[in-house]
Amino acid sequence: MAQDTAALLSPVSSVKGEMGTLGHHAHGLTVLTTAVFAVGEMAGSGVLALPAALNGTGYIGILLNILCAVVSAYTGMLLGKCWLIVLNRYPDYAADSRYPYPAMGQVTYGNPGRLVVSCAINFTLFGVSVVFLLLASENIQSLVKDAGSDFSFCYWLLIVAGCLMPITWLGTPKDFWPIAVGAVFATSIACCVILANIVEDSKALPTAFHPNIEFKGFFFAFGTICFAFGGHPAFPTFQADMRNPEKFGKAIFIAYMIVLLMYLPVAISGYMAYGINAQDNILLSVSSGPMQYTVEILITLHLICSFIIVINPVCQEFEEILKIPRSFGYKRVIFRTLMMGVVLFVAESIPRFGAILSLVGGSTTTLLAYILPPVFYLKLCSMEGDWEQISVSLHEKVACIEIIAIGTVAGVASTYSAVSSLAGSSFEKPCYL
Repeated sequence: MAQDTAALLSPVSSVKGEMGTLGHHAHGLTVLTTAVFAVGEMAGSGVLALPAALNGTGYIGILLNILCAVVSAYTGMLLGKCWLIVLNRYPDYAADSRYPYPAMGQVTYGNPGRLVVSCAINFTLFGVSVVFLLLASENIQSLVKDAGSDFSFCYWLLIVAGCLMPITWLGTPKDFWPIAVGAVFATSIACCVILANIVEDSKALPTAFHPNIEFKGFFFAFGTICFAFGGHPAFPTFQADMRNPEKFGKAIFIAYMIVLLMYLPVAISGYMAYGINAQDNILLSVSSGPMQYTVEILITLHLICSFIIVINPVCQEFEEILKIPRSFGYKRVIFRTLMMGVVLFVAESIPRFGAILSLVGGSTTTLLAYILPPVFYLKLCSMEGDWEQISVSLHEKVACIEIIAIGTVAGVASTYSAVSSLAGSSFEKPCYL
């Protein structure tokens, strides 16, 4: 059993023959900086929603969080493994790696595969960018309001978007690694402060009431958990910028262990302390005071930093389609300014987001994180050609098939739950009306 587990968590080792000096960058990301980027992309908004999500799953949600982290780490490693295989078999991709995940879809299933991956990535990352902009603006509005000045949320959206715009002009992740470090640092401190605030509140709170588990609530919560651990859309972009892409599996495992250590204490303590009263954003449940203000500032810093990381892959792919040069220039500035304008327009059109996190988590995040990586891996290993064949062990095949099957069923159920909740939600009118 221990050997099987080790093999599952070390997928890169089985394609040693497929590796070489592939796509290496002398000044690219290291294992540590890659892990930091992955943590910076995932951690943040997820930690705020997990305590309430446990209301839908009960204590089994703790195990579900652990399983999601382990499975996500494994499928993330599979994704890195797939990219190495593609680089070895099709060397041209090494010099043209702005869209590695869609390239895997192209190699395995042709244009339909590429189209599915591209649409899923763009939907996911664009939606996350809108959510990050909304949450950052709401937090800033709350902080300013607590200071005695009430300013329209819709105007804060304009201000925050305007401040973020110049940073979006940066090229690839290796151009803004300090931003990723800032995101991880801010979230780590915020998790500690949130935990301290919850523990302090629990001393004066009555015993929390926990609702019964229901089908719709369970899978709605599953979508939220998937969203919290679903960083896969940007993973191949990080790997493509690494000095040694073959070490991506190690970086991604480290990243998920860090994220799990951030998430679990807050999720468990918030669920136990507030129970059914836990809000979708845990900051709305904790008592107001210096600790809450500190967390709002730190989480806002994270959201701003993560926004830049998340929107970048979307920009890179569209720039490839439009044949915009990789070097910094006026075309990139114009395009990314327009992209920020579209994000802002959607945020101004839907100033409150309701079940959108669960919708994204249950649909495209599940597809990109739990279904496509094992599908692509099994397909690549079964392809015949003028290259060394890869033999997939029985336990690895079983693991991949189980992940695909469970991910598909749970994703469909979660998407249904999220759509049902969205259909019954009342959205505020757009800011411009």
